[in-house]
Amino acid sequence: MVRAKNILITKASGKSVPFHEDKFRRSLSRSGAPNDLIDSVVNKIKAELKDGMTTKELYKSAFNLLRKSSRPSAARYKLKKAIYELGPSGFPFEKYIGAILAYEGFDTKVGVIVRGKCVNHEVDVVAEKDDQHFMVECKFHHKQGINCNVKIPLYIKSRFLDVQEQWQKRKGHETKFHQGWIFTNTRFTTDAIKFGNCAGLQLVGWNYPKDGSLNQRIDESGLHPLTCLTTISIAEKQKLLNENVVLCMELCDKPNLLKTVGIDETRHNKILNEAHELCGMKNE
Repeated sequence: MVRAKNILITKASGKSVPFHEDKFRRSLSRSGAPNDLIDSVVNKIKAELKDGMTTKELYKSAFNLLRKSSRPSAARYKLKKAIYELGPSGFPFEKYIGAILAYEGFDTKVGVIVRGKCVNHEVDVVAEKDDQHFMVECKFHHKQGINCNVKIPLYIKSRFLDVQEQWQKRKGHETKFHQGWIFTNTRFTTDAIKFGNCAGLQLVGWNYPKDGSLNQRIDESGLHPLTCLTTISIAEKQKLLNENVVLCMELCDKPNLLKTVGIDETRHNKILNEAHELCGMKNE
């Protein structure tokens, strides 16, 4: 019998890497699943492992096992995939990032036209707090394996400089700290990170930076996208996204949104119970 540690798993990029049980356990623990359920899932997955198994197949098997026992745990486990489902346009992702920054205490505006020295710019999010003023660009990818290369921070830096020069002319902005930020739901290449750090940009992606990554910010805020939910279909999620509904919290606050998009009332309680559990609330 081949031992699990000798099994090679194929990533979305096509690269083969060894299966690491500890890493797999950590991904399951972030779902909030109890230890006995994690042990059960790990043991069943290890029994299924074979060389060449893809990370997509591994995820799907683990997700299905979690869903049978705990839908909220399954919903949290699919967080990364759920963010990919915020497409195909990038606007839901922009609104999502705006909501996270608002939770962190920023005054935010999503999808605004900002005047620069040379031209006007359509900015995804403008965020302000105290003496800090940020131009935030959101780079959304709907497929795994696509990283943000150095061209993106190069482009954003040039736009930010044009905006910054105009911002500094505003009354009261002479001493404010201005900075360009880039949020992505994937990863940055090494050169993108090098340039971003050198150019004074703040880069936020999946597992980057170590303190303040996108997934860490989501864990701390508890703001899960509605695409995490396992009780509604992909088509129903898309209808809600088309109505500019992005967060599970929005369904908790306004349950009639389910009726608005034509979801049968007999399913409302089941959906709302999952949404409330995911948000750490009680469904009254």
